[in-house]
Amino acid sequence: MKKKTSPTKVDPLSLTLSVPMAMAISSSAADVMLSREQLLHLFSRFAFLTSQPNIKKRISDAVKDKQEAVAITTTIQEEILLEMGIDPRSGIACLGRVNSVYENDKELMIQFYKFVAKEEMAIDEAELEPHEFADKMHNQQKLQEQQLEMLTYIRKFHKEDQSAILDALRKQMESAYFDNSAAVLTVDQIQEIVRRRSTTFADSST
Repeated sequence: MKKKTSPTKVDPLSLTLSVPMAMAISSSAADVMLSREQLLHLFSRFAFLTSQPNIKKRISDAVKDKQEAVAITTTIQEEILLEMGIDPRSGIACLGRVNSVYENDKELMIQFYKFVAKEEMAIDEAELEPHEFADKMHNQQKLQEQQLEMLTYIRKFHKEDQSAILDALRKQMESAYFDNSAAVLTVDQIQEIVRRRSTTFADSST
């Protein structure tokens, strides 16, 4: 789904069908969108498969063979889509439209971000040295704790404010090509988003 030029960077010019690439081609793909249930199945199945030793070895062997790990994770996603009876290219393209089609489905968006993070973790495990991967996982755990705190804080706001906050988070992640470090908004950022929205709403009402 994404191509990395280093363990923590994503190459937006990836020739593989990555999330960023899916966004680029989705406008030319079929208008049919994967359903909520289909997406959740894809996310769950991918998480399960990439946790299996044989799949980890498959990705690792590909890296040793000078292949891109992302090419293998994309292939795994395509295989899952085939299992589901879905055209792989169309299904991958749908991933680029999840943010726009399901932006108000907070739970689905959380699962989508976890799906993106799971792929990055699978790629890192294949590409990094064991100690480097251990450090990355430690940082990832800290990031997940920050994300949980963020989501708990977001739920304190009205639904309209929540949608605005998640939209800002989506744009931030897209700008960073879904680098995990961009998947967090600070309290100050959230408050500023809500403040701007309140100001805009008040101005439009006068």
